[in-house]
Amino acid sequence: MDVEMSGYEVLEIAEKIERNGVKFYRRAAGLCDDPSISTLLVQLAQWESKHIEVFRQMRERLAAEHWKLGQIEPNRIDMPDARAMAGLAVFGIQPDPTQELTGNESKADVLRLAIEKEKDSIVYYTGLKDFVPQEIDRRTIEEVIQEEMKHVRILVQSLEQIT
Repeated sequence: MDVEMSGYEVLEIAEKIERNGVKFYRRAAGLCDDPSISTLLVQLAQWESKHIEVFRQMRERLAAEHWKLGQIEPNRIDMPDARAMAGLAVFGIQPDPTQELTGNESKADVLRLAIEKEKDSIVYYTGLKDFVPQEIDRRTIEEVIQEEMKHVRILVQSLEQIT
C-alpha cells in the first residue's frame, strides 16, 4: 500500500499552516517598534486569515465534487493529522517570531522574510502533490499553490517599491 493523501487532507493541512502564519505575523507585529513594519505584519496576518477561508471553501467544494462523482477515498496508510503535517511546514506548530525577528529589521527585511515563507509554502505544497493520486485533488493543490504565488508577487512588488 502506498502512502497517499487526498486533496481534502492537503487543504486541512493548508488551513493549519495559514493559522500558524496568522500567529507568526501577529506575534512578529508585536515585536516591531516601527509602526509601518508592524502594520505590514498585521496585513500579512490578514492575508493568511483570508486564505483560511479560501481553503475551507475549496475543501468543501472538493468534498462535494468527490461526492457527486461517487469517488471513494483509496485505501491508504493513515497519515498523521493535519496539525502534525502542518508542523513540518513553513511556520511550524508553534511559530515563534522571536527566533527569526529581533524587532530591529527594516521593512525590506520583513518583506524578504515573508517572501521566503511564501516560497517555502509553495515548495511544501508542490512536494505534497506527489502523495495525491487523484487528478481532481491535484488540481485543487495547484489552486493552493497559485494563491501562495499571488502573495509572492504582491510582496515582491512591495519590496521593489522600497528598494
